[in-house]
Parts: sequence; structure tokens; C-alpha cells
Amino acid sequence: MRSKNSSSALTALTILATALFASGIHATAQIPTVLHEFVDNGTDGYYSRSGLIFDASGNLYGTTTEGGTHTNCGGENIGCGTVFELSPAVGGGWTETILHDFDFNGTDGTNPSSALIFDAAGNLYGTTANGGANSYGTVFELMPHAGGGWTEKILHNFGSTSADGAAPVGGLIFDTAGNLYGTTSQGGTYNVGIVFELQPEAGGHWFERVLHTFKNHDGELPLGNLTFDASGNLYGTTTAGGAHGGGTVFELSPASGGEWMEKVLHSFVGLNGSGIAGGVIFDNDGNLYGTTVAGGPNHRGTVFELTPTASGPWTETILHSFEQNGTDAYEPYAGLIFDGQGNLYGTSFYGGAAECPFKEGCGTVFKLTPSSGGDWAETVYGFDCTNGSQPVSNLTLDAKGNLYGTTQSCGTNYGTVFELTP
Repeated sequence: MRSKNSSSALTALTILATALFASGIHATAQIPTVLHEFVDNGTDGYYSRSGLIFDASGNLYGTTTEGGTHTNCGGENIGCGTVFELSPAVGGGWTETILHDFDFNGTDGTNPSSALIFDAAGNLYGTTANGGANSYGTVFELMPHAGGGWTEKILHNFGSTSADGAAPVGGLIFDTAGNLYGTTSQGGTYNVGIVFELQPEAGGHWFERVLHTFKNHDGELPLGNLTFDASGNLYGTTTAGGAHGGGTVFELSPASGGEWMEKVLHSFVGLNGSGIAGGVIFDNDGNLYGTTVAGGPNHRGTVFELTPTASGPWTETILHSFEQNGTDAYEPYAGLIFDGQGNLYGTSFYGGAAECPFKEGCGTVFKLTPSSGGDWAETVYGFDCTNGSQPVSNLTLDAKGNLYGTTQSCGTNYGTVFELTP
């Protein structure tokens, strides 16, 4: 039975880190630079688990899971989360503006953990894991005012029926017609998550369709973002379930009558990786890439590639098996990104040379560079707690090749926004 308090989705990443436990060249390089330190001062947000996005003017946008002025989201005056903007200041530095302060008031969502997306008009869209009219999370839109400020609109309240999803943790994507797609980590007929679509209607309303309900054998607990291929098929991941219980990569294809057909491309277990918290991405040849939090030859997670074959199945290749050896990254929760040279980048919850207060590595940004013979060489950029620790967010590249992301801990103890400059 679905819990009325879906806050378990908030801690899904932490639970997975506790429950779960990479072959290349390891090199320690420069450490990330802090652009903003989140503080628990009654107004700022903190504990950011989201990736960041840029607008055309070079401003950064993201979410924090807790913090803000409305401290009614927990028994210890815990804030409900925020949407924030960071703007580069004249002479250096970045200035933070809180665009929205979530409130546990019976209508607003609470505790966002996903990245945001823009539409063509400059409106922001995202999800909250909790809150809303049914306490099972929301999809929201933020619209900018001409004179400053932003107005929030709730597009969907999850949990209105037993078939609807609950606790969306991943972000959203648009199709070319302006429809939104995403996943929920809970809910649906079997309470292990759904894939949904939101279609805009006349009068500003949005209509939800459940495209797929997970059933354990085809996956459980989808946490990552979805992605489209050129033919309009959707691809995503589940953290658990599948044929072996270690999670799946799946494809949803539109069929006649408006239905969508699901196909499991790969089920994970043991030495081939286990537990996928991030989404997958394509290369130019149609291969998929992602990370597993656990499993692999060294039992600390993997970077994998899935290659389609003429006969139908997809073949997995482990590009890197992470290792808890005092320098390597390990336990990557986020997905990956490519740069223009074909290098892969991601973040890991633990690892690196610096030891944080919890006696594990503080986490890393890692880079995988393809080399001759199909090998990939790894470079590790470690956090040292003063600049953050425990990153779980996807990275963002700017036009100059600088990397941006968030950490959920350290800095002043509440996480940071960081930049890594090549």
C-alpha cells in the first residue's frame, strides 16, 4: 500500500547508498571551485540534488530539496525547498535569487530534487517529490513577470487515483508538440512507479496519461530522466526490479491507438552493475550510456554502454568499474554527459583522495576519455568538503567547456554550487 507520506522518495538516493555498495588510468587533478554555498539562514535553500541549467544570458537555475522560509515540512522546522537562480556579478562572483519558496500548504508542492527545464517562452518546469493537493508530489511551472518575480502554477497533482503515480524524483522532458514526459518513483497499480505524459489543453489545463505502469519484472523505482531517440521512442532506467532485481534500461515505443509498448533492453545484476539512479544518454551511433551505483567487478558501481544488435537484444560493455581504493570515484548516482570531444563526465557520491567526516571519500567529478583498443582512461576531480561533498546531480557544460553542478553536503554544511574549469 502506498504511504500517505511519500517522503521515502526524498531519501531514495540515501537509502540506496546504504543498501548497495572501474579499469582505467586514475589521475587526480584540480578540485572544483565554489560559486555558492547554501546556508540554513531561514531564507536560502539547501541540500541540492538537482542538476543545473543555463538561460541565454548565462544565469544558472536549480532546486534545493529543503530550506527556504516555510519551515513546516518537518518536525524540526525543515524548509520545503526552493527554486534558485545564480547570476554572474560584475567584477566576479555569483548572486543568488530565490525564485520560488515551496510551502506545505495543501496546494503547493514540496521537496523538489529534479533539475528544471525551460520552454521557448522562458517558463521553468519541474517536479516535487511531495506536497500538492494529494501529498504525493506535483508537476509545476514557474512563469517570469516582466517587472521581476515569478508566478507558480501547479500543472498536475499526483495520487488522484490508485493508478496514478506518486513521488516524482526525476526531471521532465518536452516532445516537439509541447507535451511533458516524466516518471514517478512510486504509485501506479503495483506501487513501483509509472511513466507519464502531460498534454496541454485549452484554458491552461494539462491532461495526464499513464504511458506505462511498472510491475517488478520490468523494473521498479525509476529515478532518472527520460530521453527520446530520433524516432520518438522513450528510454529510461529503473533502480531495481527486472529479471535479476538489479534494475533495468527500458524503451517505450508509441503504438496504434495511442498506446505505448515497453521493452526491457537490459536487466542488471552483480558483476554487470546494479542499481541505476540516473538516466541514459545516446551517442551519435545510437549507443546508450549510463552508470550503476553498485555492482561491477569491483562492487562499487560502473559506467556502461549498451549497443543495439541486428537481432534485437542490446549488448552491455562495462567501460569502467569503480573501486574504493583511496583515489577512484565510486557509487555514481547521476547520469552522464558528453563533451564535444567524446569524453564522458559524471559525479560520484563517494571517492577521491580527501576523507570527509563520514570516513568515506567526499565524492568526485570523473572524466572518461576513449583511447585506442576500446579502453577508457579515467581522470578524477575530488571534493575536499570545503568545496562540497556527496554530489548526486547531473553535470552541465557551458560553451567554454566548464562544468557546473551541485553537492548536497559540506561547504558550510548544506551543500554547494560548483564550477570545474579545464
